[in-house]
Amino acid sequence: MMTRREYLRLLLAAGVSLTLKPGLIAAGSDEKLPLITRAIPASGERLPVVGLGSSATFSRVAGEGDNERLGEVLGALVEQGGSVFDTAPSYGASERVAGEIAQAQGLTDKLFWATKLNVAGRGGGSADPEAAWQQIERSFAYAHKSPIDLIQVHNLGDVPTQLGILKALREEGRVRYIGVTTTFPRQYGELEEIMRREPLDFIGIDYAVDNRTMEERILPLAEDRGIGVLVYAPFGRQRLWERVDGQPVPDWAEEFNAHTWAQFFLKFVVSHPTVTAATPATSRGRHMVDNMGAAHGALPDAEMRQRMVRHIESL
Repeated sequence: MMTRREYLRLLLAAGVSLTLKPGLIAAGSDEKLPLITRAIPASGERLPVVGLGSSATFSRVAGEGDNERLGEVLGALVEQGGSVFDTAPSYGASERVAGEIAQAQGLTDKLFWATKLNVAGRGGGSADPEAAWQQIERSFAYAHKSPIDLIQVHNLGDVPTQLGILKALREEGRVRYIGVTTTFPRQYGELEEIMRREPLDFIGIDYAVDNRTMEERILPLAEDRGIGVLVYAPFGRQRLWERVDGQPVPDWAEEFNAHTWAQFFLKFVVSHPTVTAATPATSRGRHMVDNMGAAHGALPDAEMRQRMVRHIESL
C-alpha cells in the first residue's frame, strides 16, 4: 500500500493531477469508481461526501493573495465531482478570495456555498443585530450568489439573536439551509439543547477516527432530528498525521478503495451514515485530488470501521 506522497507522485507522473477525470482515482488504474453522495435530511438534495474547507493553510494562502494556487484547489474540487465549500468571515481573506476565484472560473453555481455568522466573538456575549446583518451582506457580496446555500451560527455565538436572523433569511428565500457549529467540547451540551429545540437543517462539528465523542450523543440526535452534518477537522487537525508518520497504509484498506492515509481518515468519517460531508481544508490542488479520492468507490462497513479504529489506536 502506497503512502500519500507516493500516490500523488504516481498521479503527477501519469500526467493526471488536476486534469484527472471524475472517478478516475484508483491508483495505477483506469477504473472509474462511483461518486458517493449523501442526502440532506431536510430536502433530500444529495451532496458529495467530501468537500473543501477554507481555514488553516487555505486561509493563509488567501491572505498572501495567491489566487492561482487556490484556483487549482477549487478547480480540482469541482473536477473531481465535489461541490461543498465551507468558509467563514473569521477565516481571514478566504471567503472573499474564494468568491472571486469561483466567479472568475465559472464555478459559482457549481459550489454548495456554506458560510457562517458570528459577530458575538469567541468570548461569547451578545451579538449586535446590525453588525450581524452587515456581516451577512458582505458574505452575499463575496459569494456572488443568492440564495446562499447554507449559513450557520459559528461556535454557538449568541444563538437566539443570530439564529433568529438566519431563520428570517431562510423564510425570505435568501438562504436555503441554516444551522449551528462548534468544535469545542465545552459546548457539546449546549449544542444538544439547541438541536432539540430549534429547526436546524445542519450542524458543523469535529469528528475523526481518533475523536469519536460525537458518536455517543450528537450524531444519534442528528439522525433522530433529521439534521445534516458537516464534519470539520477529519484529520484531527495535525494529530492523525503525526500519529501515522512513517507508517504505511494497511493493505486491507484496498477493500474500501483507500490508497492513502487521507483517504483512510476521510472514509472513516463519511462512512458514518449520519455524516453528510467532510470538509478538510487544503491549499494544494494535488491534496484536493487525493481527498476527493475518498468520495469515490466503497466505504467501510461497521466491522471494518472497528478494525480501522483498532489499527490507529495500535500506532
